[in-house]
Amino acid sequence: MSRILVIEDEPIIRTELKRLLTRAGHDVSEAGAVPEAAAEHALDAFDLVISDLRLPGPPGTDIIALCPGVPVLIMTSYATVKSAVDAMKQGAVDYIAKPFDHDELLLQVGRVLREGRLTRQNAALKREVEQTWAPGGMVGTSAVMRDVFERVRKVAPSPATVLVLGESGTGKELVARAVHAQSPRAEGPLIAVNCAAIPEGLLESELFGHEKGAFTGAQAAHAGLVEAAHGGTLFLDEIGELPAPAQARLLRMLQDGEVRRVGATRSRKVDVRILAATHRDLPRRVQEGLFRQDLYFRLRVVEIRLPPLRERGEDLPALAKHLLEKASRRLGRPPASLSPEALAAIAAHPWPGNVRELENALERAVILADGPLLTPDLLALELPGSAATDAAPPALEELDFPPLVAGEDPRSPDSMEEYFRRFVMEHQDRMGETELARRLGISRKTLWEKRQRLGIPRTRA
Repeated sequence: MSRILVIEDEPIIRTELKRLLTRAGHDVSEAGAVPEAAAEHALDAFDLVISDLRLPGPPGTDIIALCPGVPVLIMTSYATVKSAVDAMKQGAVDYIAKPFDHDELLLQVGRVLREGRLTRQNAALKREVEQTWAPGGMVGTSAVMRDVFERVRKVAPSPATVLVLGESGTGKELVARAVHAQSPRAEGPLIAVNCAAIPEGLLESELFGHEKGAFTGAQAAHAGLVEAAHGGTLFLDEIGELPAPAQARLLRMLQDGEVRRVGATRSRKVDVRILAATHRDLPRRVQEGLFRQDLYFRLRVVEIRLPPLRERGEDLPALAKHLLEKASRRLGRPPASLSPEALAAIAAHPWPGNVRELENALERAVILADGPLLTPDLLALELPGSAATDAAPPALEELDFPPLVAGEDPRSPDSMEEYFRRFVMEHQDRMGETELARRLGISRKTLWEKRQRLGIPRTRA
């Protein structure tokens, strides 16, 4: 039963309205003027207020400011376009002309009440989600993830530039989307750009746009992604791959709030918040002269560091369950569960590809499973110490590695990573990915993941 307040100075009309709405199942209160309604009733307790426009004393629209959050339906005998527009501008949800049709009024009241209920339900659900779940669909209760969530909540309402750091596959884009969703720009666009995926020669044009004739093939003017993000957020993933000319343009935009298209003589004002992410060691790239120091400081006003999955052991069961449910829904499969052995295999795996690798493994298992229970063999994980290929991997001494630096322990993790880096860099020009993986004694998938984690680019043909 909905509570409705009727404000009408004509007793006959007021009585008729009360009888009509009571028969429809509503609890109806009444008043003859706005001051009377405010004095005799708790206005925020109503689900709807129906008020005449012309009343003794203040007009009916004055009730709108006295009951924020409660929908107000205005009745008027002067149903001109101007009076309707004025009422709506002041916050009325709708208006109805007198004399009104009973059925039309009930339909209007029902629609307004339904919309009000939906609004309140959505607000309640949003509060519940914000209190119960982590932002942006991220899952985790470990201390390191709670720190991430808290930092997201603190930085989101501000206009500050944010730099998200973490290994490939840790969920940096999820963090950026959570910051945007909780910011005042949430209703604006979120434009995500992978700086490593756009060819260097096209990057400036894609980001900042170009004018007609700016270069061969520029047959028309083109607004860039920065302009597309006007009023919202621009997320620059893999910012460490941004070439020097684009770094200079981005710095100019951050400093002046302006963007100049390639080939243009004038700049355009833009209102864009920048979020950036990288798995690179940016301070090191600054030292090597590959990244501008002034841009680095502009980007890292607030820094959010995402932990790798291997440091989130206590999150693994809940995260695996969440990703498994997501994969089952996406693939249209019935709900599945992980066997104790599968959970143990997940806990033992080092997850070099982080959350992305776990998500892919679970999706593969759902596709291949014949029943609802997923076993370790369906995950196809390469556990520590297991063979990566059917053939035995070559011994370390048999690999054609560059010589070690004097004093290095060839079995230390740091030395092995340096071995991997140097071997790939020196041999990738004359070996394909399959041959590189075979010589290293790993799968192509592991080779790709280690490339991503260590930031080793593939040679472009």
